[in-house]
Amino acid sequence: MASDSPDQNLTQYFSLCNDFIHAARLRDGNVLIHCLAGMSRSVTVAVAYIMSVTPLNWREALKVVRAGRAVANPNLGFQRQLQDFETYKLVEERRRLKERYPSLALADRDLSECRVMLDSYQTMLNQRTICEGKCSMGRQCPTGVCRTGSKRQPRLRKPSVAAGSGENPMKRSPSTLSTTSSTSGYRPRSSPAGLYSYTGARSRPSRSASGLNVTRVTDPVGGGTAMAVGGTEYSRRRAASAPATPALSPASSPPGSPNRPPHRPGCAWVIPTVKWDPDSL
Repeated sequence: MASDSPDQNLTQYFSLCNDFIHAARLRDGNVLIHCLAGMSRSVTVAVAYIMSVTPLNWREALKVVRAGRAVANPNLGFQRQLQDFETYKLVEERRRLKERYPSLALADRDLSECRVMLDSYQTMLNQRTICEGKCSMGRQCPTGVCRTGSKRQPRLRKPSVAAGSGENPMKRSPSTLSTTSSTSGYRPRSSPAGLYSYTGARSRPSRSASGLNVTRVTDPVGGGTAMAVGGTEYSRRRAASAPATPALSPASSPPGSPNRPPHRPGCAWVIPTVKWDPDSL
């Protein structure tokens, strides 16, 4: 069990795989080296075996495999493992195989076949039917293992109305513009436009014609001011004639938090403005 990850250690399996492959070949057998895609893990094992039974280095052995399978491309972690295997363990592995399998029946034939594969690889490289995994950005890789530049296609918007219906696809929903949405079965959205259509108003009410009016009230005795908000002329006059609420002490009501009197139907809200003197604390 081995994952196709640069951190996966495949070097620990090279000797075991070499024994299995070489013993089968000496008995005139064939060995299928496979993984999920046949690009990285199986290629690494095949390259390690070719290095062990021939005098080729890891780069030449990889070219031999690519000549037979163009998509062979081990990940960078496996390439470093092959390089370290060549530097530190290859000599010992070759000696071990010769001691365990003293027969030289495959040595000459393997080397000659590898030379033929290397010549074939160079020919395919010149004809651009194979690559070394280094295709530049924007160039079409012949094997499909390299990154290629791709142009992003513009995203097409689907029309909101089917073609041929004769309606304008940019027409807005009747729930926001129509004044008869309450009778057409649509519920208006939560916005001023929807509120006007739901109530049946023909246009947005002006500030003067609306029921919301604001009146500033000044206390001639204490000097405080208040804002009177009322919906009728009677409530506005009553708020203007009523004395302003006396200022509260800072201890009972801190600045910015005035006590609001309870709202009664038919009356205006009177919100006092408190003058706070920090020296009085």
